[in-house]
Amino acid sequence: MKIIKPSVEIIDMDDYDNIVKKIERIGRVCYKSEGNITDESAERFISNILKRGHESVIEHESVTVRMICDRGITHEIVRHRIASYSQESTRYCNYVNDKFGSEITVIDLAGGFSYDLNNESERARYEAWTEAMENAEKSYFKMIGLGATPQEARAVLPNSLKTEIVVTMNLRAWRNFFRLRCDSHAHPQMREVANIALAEFKQRLPIFFGDFEIQK
Repeated sequence: MKIIKPSVEIIDMDDYDNIVKKIERIGRVCYKSEGNITDESAERFISNILKRGHESVIEHESVTVRMICDRGITHEIVRHRIASYSQESTRYCNYVNDKFGSEITVIDLAGGFSYDLNNESERARYEAWTEAMENAEKSYFKMIGLGATPQEARAVLPNSLKTEIVVTMNLRAWRNFFRLRCDSHAHPQMREVANIALAEFKQRLPIFFGDFEIQK
């Protein structure tokens, strides 16, 4: 059994300069102010419309992201309706095979919940989780060995199982995603993944996501 940390990768996004100029051109149609476009006007225009809550304009651009997280968290991610999803399938992936290292991979519980493994109580909970993951792997392998198909054997796989999901949302939908999933009330592991993504978005799309704060 392998334990890994969650990760996020932007796999499809236009050049930032192209995005801001496109959004400005589209947004100025609403105000018929195309004549005010200059080489430096795009970010200022976008900042102003976002401050006014005119977020429908930024729906004209989207970003595609690959997230590696546990399956339990993907159940929260796919609740965002205005998006497209493609996810690793436990119906067809046989984790006994060599390409999966002949083992299951799970997402580290300690990260999202910030376990202090020097704390006796928290270490005990972590060890109980680790034992449960190992038992799930043994049960999965046993079922496969008895002739079960992957779609049968997946019934014993845990929520902590690592999965990959590719998510495409427009920029307005991503803002809503971060507003909900980076909030202090979000599930700790969901917030962990969302914060990783937000850090990337803040760096690469600053005018659209610079107003968000990363909350631990």
